[in-house]
Amino acid sequence: MSYQYLFTLALILLSTKLLGMFTRKIQMPQVVGALLAGLILGPAGLNLLTETKFLSQLSELGVIVLMFTAGMGTDLQDLKHSGKSGFLVALLGVIAPQIMGTVLAVLAEKMGLIAAGSFMEAVFVGTILTATSVSITVEALREMEKLETKVGNTIMAAALIDDVMGLVALTIVSSLAGGSEKIGIVLVKIALFFVFALAAGWAAVRFFRWMIQRRNGENLRRYPLLAFVLCLLMAYCAERFFGVADITGAYAAGLAIASTPKAKYIETKFEPLSYLLLTPVFFANIGINVGVTGVNGSIVIFSVLLLLISILSKLVGCGLGARLCGFGGRDALAVGVGMACRGEVALIVANRGLALGVLSSTMMTPVIITVIGGTILTPIMLKLVFRGGEKKLPELQPSPLVDHYNESEQLDILGDRLLDKNRALMNRPDDEKK
Repeated sequence: MSYQYLFTLALILLSTKLLGMFTRKIQMPQVVGALLAGLILGPAGLNLLTETKFLSQLSELGVIVLMFTAGMGTDLQDLKHSGKSGFLVALLGVIAPQIMGTVLAVLAEKMGLIAAGSFMEAVFVGTILTATSVSITVEALREMEKLETKVGNTIMAAALIDDVMGLVALTIVSSLAGGSEKIGIVLVKIALFFVFALAAGWAAVRFFRWMIQRRNGENLRRYPLLAFVLCLLMAYCAERFFGVADITGAYAAGLAIASTPKAKYIETKFEPLSYLLLTPVFFANIGINVGVTGVNGSIVIFSVLLLLISILSKLVGCGLGARLCGFGGRDALAVGVGMACRGEVALIVANRGLALGVLSSTMMTPVIITVIGGTILTPIMLKLVFRGGEKKLPELQPSPLVDHYNESEQLDILGDRLLDKNRALMNRPDDEKK
């Protein structure tokens, strides 16, 4: 028995952590560091690591847990009350990238920028561009104090719906790429899966609530275990019986757990598992899978074009959706920019295409460049769009006696002074009042 996998895991975990700390220090997501670790250690870099069956299976488990935790973190109330603007922005923000990405891949093949492939590869390129990274955009908006604005709320609502629509698009494309079934059969299977997911989710919620009442909150450790079993079973059933991506089943299981009273507790128990092992291996394995054979000047040109189309398609789709909902020009542009950032979902979709044999390993290079480029450019573009976009209220001018307090404390002190003056006036004799 070979114990090389122990050294491989140690090397991956150490390198992803160190590079993750570095990218975080320069105000970039740690996922970029994990990707860079895979690129450096893999065939595209030092060639210290290559893909193995063990890494592949562990990586697949990592993406299942990643989507499961994403489902648990989804606010169902926000999803229900997102309104017309969020739905329209998300819808056009999926349609435009799907079309523009597919057209780009077809034209690039005809121009000789990429090797000839199937039409499904071009469709998968479009599907990759439909994804939106919520975490990166939210962090950028929070830093600029724009998260609670109308634009910020619309971006959040649209991002939640975009995740669902993107998973549906991935499911359809994956089903079509995996076999020769007609589109009608594929859609029926997808519909049946959602019926199954709703039934399984309802049963899971009822079971968890019954168990919590019966045990009166005791033996909390069994809840994460049962939740993980539900995740794995729904992921298995999605692939095995409905031809749906396993990550879609995991996401549905996460949504079900999000409706249980112990959702937050269960979510916290999965964070160490994901953070310490599975997520770093998944992202590093994507970098390891990047092929260096066939990468030339044409691929570099295609990578730049894919990055530009990834940004432009979201600006067109999401910006148009915002305009149709009554947003002004600057705000509509801000919505489009906020939805332009790609992240882990785009990598998940690309990895799915690679597993199905639809995407070539060479195509992963443009995808990773698109993700990293979008991650860097989106916060910069958001700051440029919001610069001077909203007028700030004039600041209060506190007296020198209270200038060392914060704004809330200053208001309290000034209010107390006004009340004291009013009481003093009311307590004066009548002749003094006159």
